[in-house]
Amino acid sequence: MDVRTFIDTHYHHYNSREVRRAARGYEAHIAAGGKMFVTLAGAMSTARIGRILARAIRADLVHGISCTGANLEEDAFTLLAGSEYEEITNWRALSAEDEVALYERGMNRVTDSCIPETVMRHMERQLLERWKAASEEGRSYLPSEHMLAVLRDPTVIEHFEVPEDSWLLAAMEKNIPIYTPGWEDSTTGNMFAAACYRGDLPHHRATMTGTEQLVHLMKWYQAQTNDLGDAPSVGFFQVGGGIAGDFAICAVPALIQDLEFEKTPFWGYFCQISDAVTSYGGYSGAPPNEKITWGKLDIDTPKFMIESDATIVAPLIFAYLLKD
Repeated sequence: MDVRTFIDTHYHHYNSREVRRAARGYEAHIAAGGKMFVTLAGAMSTARIGRILARAIRADLVHGISCTGANLEEDAFTLLAGSEYEEITNWRALSAEDEVALYERGMNRVTDSCIPETVMRHMERQLLERWKAASEEGRSYLPSEHMLAVLRDPTVIEHFEVPEDSWLLAAMEKNIPIYTPGWEDSTTGNMFAAACYRGDLPHHRATMTGTEQLVHLMKWYQAQTNDLGDAPSVGFFQVGGGIAGDFAICAVPALIQDLEFEKTPFWGYFCQISDAVTSYGGYSGAPPNEKITWGKLDIDTPKFMIESDATIVAPLIFAYLLKD
């Protein structure tokens, strides 16, 4: 039985029904000529979301991305050194001494996977050259643009392991924008700050600030929603919570309320997958209907809230859309 048939047959109640409804709503949105903006929280790249997200991007199911700095860099790390990762099957039982042993071996743990420090340092050398060049040019780039420039380097390309599983490469092929709010909260963001501290970089201007990225996103949204005709406005598919989603969804109220571009359409579809609990601060305390009061969603916007593990649900929805 294929994934699509399985979901249509068995997913009829509670969170499973919400998964089916969200997948069908996503499909209807694309079929009506709409575009979809995807946000990635946490460490979905290390969870190998790229294996199916890359396919979704190449199938024109994704048209823009906002992600944490970890997701940006960890897709690249996996692309270059995934075979060197170590899986920790008993990660819940690790002692502090076990963690020290991993640290001393240069193995950085992300839940049940350990990323070798070596790939991070190789990436640092490549990025530092890119940052220096941008500083000399007097230009600022998105953090993702720096990363993609490194991945275009022939001396880096020869070390690719499974390029078809990289959502970064897929995004580069499709020329879709990638925003990284709070990028400093990442290994490569730390490296950039350290380079500025040491004086290797003359200033911080080689990378766009968060507000610069937001303006870039606002202009992108305007470009996608000009002359919509009968098509819905851009949809919003949020994998997890946190800054990746909270930053991106604010593009619409900033256009409507702060810039007073009153003809700006609200987001045309909304789905969030998270196992956080709203009452404990999950979803930033804001289920979909609350977003209406902030000028993000309309009363008629299709809205879906899936309270489950995104590493399980997101691949199912993408598989449904890809007719796996």
